[in-house]
Amino acid sequence: MSESPDRIALLPLRSDVVFPQTVVPLVISRPNGIRLVDDVLVSERMVGLASQLNPEVDDPGIADLYPTVCIGSVLKMLKFPDGSTRIVCQGQSRARLLRVVQTEPYLIGEIETLEEELDEGVEVDALVHHVNRLFQRLVDQSQQIPEELQVAAMNTHEPGRLADLLASSLPFSIEERQTLLGEVNVRSRLERLGQYLARQLAIVELSTKIQEQVGSELSKAQRDHFLRQQIKAIQEELGEPESENPEVAELWERLKAAGPPTEVLKEAERELERLGGMHPSSAEYSIVRTYLDWLAILPWAKCSRDRLDLRRARKVLDEDHYDLEKIKERILEYLAVRKLKKDMKGPILCLAGPPGTGKTSLGKSIARALGREFVRVSLGGVHDEAEIRGHRRTYVAAMPGRIIHGLRKAGTNNPVFMLDEVDKLGADFRGDPSAALLEVLDPEQNSTFRDHYLDVDFDLSRVMFIATANMLESIPSPLLDRMEVLQLPGYSEEEKVLIAQKYIIPKQLDAHGLTVSDLEITELGLKRIIADYTREAGLRNLEREIAAVCRKAARRRAEGRRGTVTVGPAQLAELLGPSRFYRELADRTGIPGVATGLAWTPTGGEILFIEATGMPGKGQLTLTGLLGDSMRESAQAAMSYLKSHARVLDLDASRFNKTDVHIHVPAGAVPKDGPSAGVAIASALISLFRDLPIKEALAMTGEVTLTGRVLPVGGVREKVLAARRAGIRTLLIPRHNEKDLVELPADVKADLSFKIVDTLDDVVPRLFEGRGSRERTKPGPIKPRSRRVMADKKPTAVSRPVPPKSEMSRGGSKPRRPPNP
Repeated sequence: MSESPDRIALLPLRSDVVFPQTVVPLVISRPNGIRLVDDVLVSERMVGLASQLNPEVDDPGIADLYPTVCIGSVLKMLKFPDGSTRIVCQGQSRARLLRVVQTEPYLIGEIETLEEELDEGVEVDALVHHVNRLFQRLVDQSQQIPEELQVAAMNTHEPGRLADLLASSLPFSIEERQTLLGEVNVRSRLERLGQYLARQLAIVELSTKIQEQVGSELSKAQRDHFLRQQIKAIQEELGEPESENPEVAELWERLKAAGPPTEVLKEAERELERLGGMHPSSAEYSIVRTYLDWLAILPWAKCSRDRLDLRRARKVLDEDHYDLEKIKERILEYLAVRKLKKDMKGPILCLAGPPGTGKTSLGKSIARALGREFVRVSLGGVHDEAEIRGHRRTYVAAMPGRIIHGLRKAGTNNPVFMLDEVDKLGADFRGDPSAALLEVLDPEQNSTFRDHYLDVDFDLSRVMFIATANMLESIPSPLLDRMEVLQLPGYSEEEKVLIAQKYIIPKQLDAHGLTVSDLEITELGLKRIIADYTREAGLRNLEREIAAVCRKAARRRAEGRRGTVTVGPAQLAELLGPSRFYRELADRTGIPGVATGLAWTPTGGEILFIEATGMPGKGQLTLTGLLGDSMRESAQAAMSYLKSHARVLDLDASRFNKTDVHIHVPAGAVPKDGPSAGVAIASALISLFRDLPIKEALAMTGEVTLTGRVLPVGGVREKVLAARRAGIRTLLIPRHNEKDLVELPADVKADLSFKIVDTLDDVVPRLFEGRGSRERTKPGPIKPRSRRVMADKKPTAVSRPVPPKSEMSRGGSKPRRPPNP
């Protein structure tokens, strides 16, 4: 630091202004400021305290500092663990900053000391008196001025010292304080201080006045309430009618026009009385008013008139959807009964099926056929019970649930109300929404549905509820029991072609601004899109691929090229790219130990390959492919059956103890479970140990027991359609699933050959038909079944092998059908 008297170290201050003859504490956190204090303490302890124009600047220069600074001395320094330093400074004199002569390691400036100009006379005494009077009034109005400041001001008789004391202690801005610091003339300083004090006093008086007004308004509201109650009591004594609030009268008229039940009208009247006794500025007023608005707007008595023309309804349903005969018949039956019995309750239907089969759009068609309003509520991902039943009015921002919201949107009390994705409801600490739906979807209970917000009964018995789901297994059984389930199976290839030609292509042409003269997709092209570019039970991906073709045609049209674009199989590779799916059946069959099974998934049916291979070992069984417990048990049961019936199955029994068997189901990253692969696993093992490949284009399904019986399974239609898509020609079906074949389309049944099986004895001969298998050796005499047993069985097209004597003890009783897996 320079020893020149006109040079001094500068300490920039972000938000402080130091005045002469005042002691102030300062916090220093910048490294160069801490370095400055350390150097000052070992010398003359003098420092220039300069305020910054902008507190956000970290490295200020002379352009960032006010020109007037205060020369002060450092009295004390304390260092804290957080790295900051705190000092106590006392101002000594004013000075003008001329320039900065050094910036490292800290600022050193050249200054000019300013001498105070003091005018003696009556005018200065009058200014001191004026400042003291304003300060005293400020003390009287504000409770935040410390008593120490009042005592110090009373004991300060020097005009300049008094001005600096008040300027440094009162809540003035930095600009105002810096102006007072730069005022050398005491008289001018007192005049400006008086102006600032007067303005501060006006602010404090206005703030006090506002607080008093708010308090008086609250007391006025209370007084108005008491007076209103007194007027009401006086009117009752005199027998005069009470003067009503116009808003209350208007609400009452709306409530009566809505036609709610008597109990609801009584509750509304009670709330209206409460509303009449409240001040409009009250917080409770808006809550009660909103509640009454909900009561007045709900369709208590408003309903749409059903169109009971069955022919028209059938026409509307056929226009919007192809096939789905069961569902269309169910809607027509409802209309017929409704025509005969006007007060029948609305049905609770559940449309279950794979994605893209038209469940949601079918709800709109049903509403159009009935002539009713349509409301759709998506329940996917809903976790809060209040979403269904609403919140109680005690909560902030409470509102009714989705059921009441939907009725308000419909405007009638008998809409077609679709609860979409009901199988994807969740549950957490806020409650279980599916439990709240138990009352909504029960025709015996929903006539008195009570929303938590309304807290009155609303009749839902006229509403036609339609739920949609992809999987019934995830729906709680009490909720599923309340609904009539209608299955929407997947579509066959022929059905997809017809739907695409009749519905999807015209819709996409219109959506892309095209006409039939711009684009033509041939039937062969559609079949190739369905087979090679989509693999689904529904139609969403098919519609997406057709939309992609339409976009290509729209671009061609927009570029000015005219003419009809004809899309056949040869053009698909150019428009949609290479085929995404291929028929892998030919690649997998023809190998011993490989069988083709059938699986059901939420998106439709799939074929499932079971691969078995053997290696020298000790008879261990290994299962891979991310299999569930059911499939593991099926594999173990099939293996045990083969070991116990090796002679009957023409297998070398000695190989079992010397061969380790590995069963694998490809696509190992996909979890697989279910009992329906039991027959396929057993067939793969028989093929492995016979060293004969299974007949080509043959698939099978069914659950196998330890005694070799084939039990029924579920999802037969989806599995059959998947087999047909994959090129399967022969299917082995359990006997008890024969009835499920009746509902298959005629073209599907014509393309496939179904073989009905009861036991694995029925399965084995059909595995190797046409393979040139050797005649089965008969190790011992096998007694035929008794006539009583054979009479209980339905004859099949192919004769079955005669079981050994050990199996005749089971008799001819048929196994009971287990629950549909």
